[in-house]
Amino acid sequence: MKKAIALSYEEQMQAPKVVAKGSERVAERILEEALQHNIPIREDATLITLLNTVQVSEQIPNELYGVIAELFAFLYQLDQTEILKK
Repeated sequence: MKKAIALSYEEQMQAPKVVAKGSERVAERILEEALQHNIPIREDATLITLLNTVQVSEQIPNELYGVIAELFAFLYQLDQTEILKK
């Protein structure tokens, strides 16, 4: 079963929050939106399982900070790679 969860983070926030999540058709739509807006996508079944416990519009709990920090480090590296390609 395909699942997707979208996170959002802005500097003034204490922690990232879940802004969308769903399975099957909803997951497809989340992924389409991400692709249209050049938002990086990372496939990680374990991360999906962990984040699935967080409700939409809730910030991630303290217990997930380490995992999300790793995700943001990955995204930062992607961003830096794209800058170097230009």
